Amino acid sequence: MTSHRAGVVVAGASMAGLRTAEQLRAAGWTGAITLVGDEPHMPYNRPPLSKEVLAGKAPFESLAFRPRASVADAQWRLGTKAVAARLDERIVALDDGSEIAYDALVVATGMRPRRLACPGPLVGRHAIRTVDDARGLRDELTGPGVRVVVVGAGFIGCEVAATAVSLGVAEVTVVDPLPLPMVGPLGELLGRALLKRHQEHGVRFVLGTGVAGFEGEDRVTGVLLDDGTVLPADVVVESVGSLANTEWLDGNGLDLADGVLTDEQLRVGGRPDVVAVGDVARFPNARYDGVPRRVEHWCIPTDTAKHAAKVLAARLTGEGPEPAPFAPLPSFWSDQHGFRLQSFGAPALGRGDVRVLDGDPAADVLVGYHHEGRLVGVVALGGPATVSAAARHRAELLRQPALTA
Repeated sequence: MTSHRAGVVVAGASMAGLRTAEQLRAAGWTGAITLVGDEPHMPYNRPPLSKEVLAGKAPFESLAFRPRASVADAQWRLGTKAVAARLDERIVALDDGSEIAYDALVVATGMRPRRLACPGPLVGRHAIRTVDDARGLRDELTGPGVRVVVVGAGFIGCEVAATAVSLGVAEVTVVDPLPLPMVGPLGELLGRALLKRHQEHGVRFVLGTGVAGFEGEDRVTGVLLDDGTVLPADVVVESVGSLANTEWLDGNGLDLADGVLTDEQLRVGGRPDVVAVGDVARFPNARYDGVPRRVEHWCIPTDTAKHAAKVLAARLTGEGPEPAPFAPLPSFWSDQHGFRLQSFGAPALGRGDVRVLDGDPAADVLVGYHHEGRLVGVVALGGPATVSAAARHRAELLRQPALTA
């Protein structure tokens, strides 16, 4: 059964969905807003899941965002998932059998963890995306003599390893086919520095090999590596990337190869009534080279929400000019073992020219990433003083002309 048109439908009720609803009100949209989300919880902050929540230092109540008063009249359909869309008819189908007709649609369905397609038992294997995931993993980390294998040495994998060590877990081993932790986004210089710091805190790394399977009958007892080695394990954490939640948009002629492709205004498939926000959006960044990319950083939900809301509000109200092309300055942070990684800009675009700007990789260090001689990103590794030094480069990065200029 299809309901009457619900104004703006936001498919996805996490941070990106909430921020878009708030920004629609700020941009002048006074009509109906309906948010649909598969989790039963109101929007909450995800970065603490692999750190404070897993460590037992942050209750769920401390994660929940407080919606602005402007969206008090929004309708929330939580515990309900968008399963299909007919964009030509402007209809979204939900997993409870109902359908919602909309005037404008916001795609904010985000990501889910990629899981390893390896033989072996499933019990004892975890991934972290939701608060329930973090709670379930914490329950298994607090027993005596627990041996943990983390598959994947990226952001989440390294954070989970650091948190497990802080909880007193007996053995923590990180496995990755790449030669260094976080080498993809950060390059070799900081990858080596991170490896050393983790090893100094008792984390073991098995690098340059992947996982072939899992040992055990009813639950995992070991991890079989590609080289035939078996690592004993009571708990396995899979941190091997993410998959975009885009299947519900199949059949609409969209480019869903890696998230939802948008134009420079975050519009989807050339449709003025559909935008994508958050880490599901693959957008060209006018600040850089115009190549569409997804960005899984904490700042992106808010940045995309603000821009997409202006675009939609102008369309719906007929007021206001179209904004300039979307050109955010990405940033991220990661806390591990008491130190912080803080980044501004796009380090991945400058991994071929990495220079130490201040400090020493063996201690606190500030690193610059350059493209054709121009600074495109900075990353700090260390304490508050080094992190502040990175922040001071933010203005310089904002002043830089576009790479294509």
